[in-house]
Amino acid sequence: MSKIKKTFQALQNIAQEPSLLNLVINDNESRKKEFLETYAHLKSLPQVDFADLSDDFDESVDLAFLDGGSLPTDLALLKTLAKGKNSYFEIGTWRGESVWNVAKIIDDCTTFNLSKEEINTLGLDKRYAELHGIISKKNPSILHLEGNSKTFDFKSLNKKYDLIFIDGDHSYDMVKNDTAKVFKSLVHENSVVVWHDYAFNPEKVRYEVFKGILDGLPKDLHSNLYHVANTMCAVFTKQNFKTKQFEELKNPEFLFEVNLKIKK
Repeated sequence: MSKIKKTFQALQNIAQEPSLLNLVINDNESRKKEFLETYAHLKSLPQVDFADLSDDFDESVDLAFLDGGSLPTDLALLKTLAKGKNSYFEIGTWRGESVWNVAKIIDDCTTFNLSKEEINTLGLDKRYAELHGIISKKNPSILHLEGNSKTFDFKSLNKKYDLIFIDGDHSYDMVKNDTAKVFKSLVHENSVVVWHDYAFNPEKVRYEVFKGILDGLPKDLHSNLYHVANTMCAVFTKQNFKTKQFEELKNPEFLFEVNLKIKK
């Protein structure tokens, strides 16, 4: 099929199904071009290896291996960063795998998520609303808060947290909103902040989220951002690390050993 015929067919499809236009607008390559108009000097974050985060990296994690969950390395990263910390806060709970794992290290864990009622008003599957926190609520020591981060006053919590995980709505506007509010109200001098889905996978940056992070964060703090290799996470920390340049197609330098067993 010629380019002209393909273009004509695409326009016909969009005319019949206007929502398809969103796929074009939200295409990651389009987002990348938009991103580079503002941040041409920062195509990706500098990378840190697990070995540079922890001298004796050796983590086990609990996860369900279901849709919308984190990579095992994402959860291992949170557990690694949780060591030596006393409090944890996350935006976006889903089934609760992340806070469930962190709660093995930190006793003071809090999650923040939309209520079932608000999720239902968005027209989403009721089953989706019911499954929020299905894992984390089995740990009674985890505090589950409900609200909308767009309107919630985080100052009302009157608390700063050592480790914060931002994993809510991944649209540009909401990533920017959550980032700005977290840094305005919840962080202290030594807080560590982690964003999930900074990347679609460990080798492909998600530019809509990346731009939301940068635009929500004070510019003087941009130099404190890193991408942890082999994860989909960006991390803010005042610590300095040896870094590498991000590679979209990476030659693996090591393998992770994974042992699986079922825990009911």
